Amino acid sequence: MTRTLAAAVLRLALGLAVGVGLCTAPRAAAAETPLVVLIRVEGAISPAAADYIEDGLRVAEERGAAALLIEIDTPGGLLSSTRTIVKALLGADVPVLAYVAPAGAGAASAGVFIVMAANVAAMAPGTNIGASTPVQGSGQDVAGAMGAKVKSFTTSFAKAIAEQRGRNVQWAAKAVRKAISATDREALDKNVIDLIATDVSDLLAQADGRSVMVGDEERVLHVKGAKIERIEMSLRQTVLGFLADPSIAYLLMLAGLLGLYLELSNPGTLVPGLVGALCLAISMASFQVLPIDTTGLLLLLLGLGLLVAELFLPSFGIVGGVGVVAFVLGSLFLFDASEPGVYVDRTLIGSAASAVGLVMLVLATLVVKAMRGQATTGREALVGSIGEVRSRMDPKGTVFVHGELWQARSDVVLEEGDSARVVEVDGLTLRVAPLETERTDQ
Repeated sequence: MTRTLAAAVLRLALGLAVGVGLCTAPRAAAAETPLVVLIRVEGAISPAAADYIEDGLRVAEERGAAALLIEIDTPGGLLSSTRTIVKALLGADVPVLAYVAPAGAGAASAGVFIVMAANVAAMAPGTNIGASTPVQGSGQDVAGAMGAKVKSFTTSFAKAIAEQRGRNVQWAAKAVRKAISATDREALDKNVIDLIATDVSDLLAQADGRSVMVGDEERVLHVKGAKIERIEMSLRQTVLGFLADPSIAYLLMLAGLLGLYLELSNPGTLVPGLVGALCLAISMASFQVLPIDTTGLLLLLLGLGLLVAELFLPSFGIVGGVGVVAFVLGSLFLFDASEPGVYVDRTLIGSAASAVGLVMLVLATLVVKAMRGQATTGREALVGSIGEVRSRMDPKGTVFVHGELWQARSDVVLEEGDSARVVEVDGLTLRVAPLETERTDQ
């Protein structure tokens, strides 16, 4: 009887233990600290930034993160790269939080679209957002029919994003058409952003519990106190960001062409040719990620070709002048005008044109002097040279000139060791005269 009672009690205890375990297991899993992947986008929006954000989304999705947090501080950038980023954010399988930070940071131009495309948009105190009008050149509007076309497309792009995320559509349109901006408080009051947060922890605490649409699914954010995993730009993305600068690509191309020109002018030096080829190859890699205008590139190459031709053609500067004009025009039109924000700094173009023109002028001057001057190599260079008689000359003998021993003849007898000047070259024989006689004749 006692044994039966003890066995029953043991079975009851085991059942209770298993039941408690089954009930507490989901709670333990639910209490697991959520993960938030954080990336920081600074500087111009370029193909490197687009690749970086896409990598962040991929990592967040693979690791089952509760959200991807994008800290942003940008003056704008390429519209093509911005469209790639917005497409990735709107189609992401993980909630995205955009945070304009720290204080003093801004999300201008392309940054506006990225912030509005996030599920939750936030700003730190003392930040600003707006002024997304497409521009090119030195901050100038895209003019003419092309300008109207680009502005109309960009406006519809901004409105579509605002509608998708339930933000202020009118403000988004004005940010493009009238280049308006807003402070953090103004942006919150006008429903441009969702909240103002002092730091990342404050942002996650305020965002916790919000319902957001991820694709066609509504999800509730659980990000308060989340573990933050920061993803840095890879070396490839850093290099790509450097090469995506139009001014850098332009300088690399000029350096490459100059190196190849020096190598062709002085065959066998190797170093200028190798460095030039490397710079040219890197510039071509830059052009792969930048919108190049073929006409501008051809004009630039034509200008450089004419400048080189000036060295060999007696055009009295006409060919070189046309070359400088073609060079400047090619530099101005090198990048596609329909892509806002992609241009070479005008000061850099002016400096490069002045430097190229000056170098070509100096080289042309040296060439002219060399053509008009006395020959310093070959047989002609021997005339006027002073040598030393090595064997008695009556009338023939030998003379040592320019490190070589020559057969020579003289109208007067010259003894070994005498100095003589070359007055004529007759085949392989030199006609010389004693220095004393030459001075007396003069």
